[in-house]
Amino acid sequence: MAQRCYICDKGPLVGNNVSHANNKSKRRSLPNLQRVKANLDGRVAHIRVCTRCLKAGKVTKAA
Repeated sequence: MAQRCYICDKGPLVGNNVSHANNKSKRRSLPNLQRVKANLDGRVAHIRVCTRCLKAGKVTKAA
């Protein structure tokens, strides 16, 4: 399953781990996604949303 936020389309970031000896190896940081039951166009569905969108109130949670 893709590591993407349903609302803002935030995805993984790619960078380097850099050691003290300046050796570089690839690293991947994933967004903090939560599975939430939300109202989408009058129906209830499980979506994966990042915590920033949850905190900002961009998602209407289902009861």
